[in-house]
Amino acid sequence: MRNLKDLFVLFCKIGLFTFGGGYAMLPLLKDELVNKRRILTEEELLDIYAIGQCTPGIIAVNTATFIGYRRAGNKGAIASTIGMILPSLLIITLIALVLKQYMYNSYVSYAFAGIRVGVIALIASVVIDLWQKNIRSYANGTIFVIALALLGIFNFSAVWVIIVAALCSLIIGEFFKK
Repeated sequence: MRNLKDLFVLFCKIGLFTFGGGYAMLPLLKDELVNKRRILTEEELLDIYAIGQCTPGIIAVNTATFIGYRRAGNKGAIASTIGMILPSLLIITLIALVLKQYMYNSYVSYAFAGIRVGVIALIASVVIDLWQKNIRSYANGTIFVIALALLGIFNFSAVWVIIVAALCSLIIGEFFKK
């Protein structure tokens, strides 16, 4: 990505197809930034995404801002953020203008049902990919199962689960290092 326009266009494209929130954007980011453009490694992308998830605000916007900043400083952060937000802003405005007329249209309902299923597939793809690349030991698998239980069963805050998982991994890493 040579200039701010490239950042803006890239994140407009990603923002246009990120139905379902920040989790759904990870496969698009991986495809564009890791596979096609090769400007980030998969590990760097996951680290940036984790930071975007832990900071206050919308995951997709935080991630876009951070990537833009890494590529082109403050101006890159602004270009990426505007690129990520603009498609959603335009789509939501358009939907708000016409929703009353088409809210009960069966074709619209079918389209949204298809979008929801597609988003589930994107998220499942990310989970499988992350599992294959990061769960390489029984310790990591155990941390995953406990984190999943804390989130899914006990409804813990994702921020605290990430902090506790990081601490557990540090402790386990230090224990087995010696």
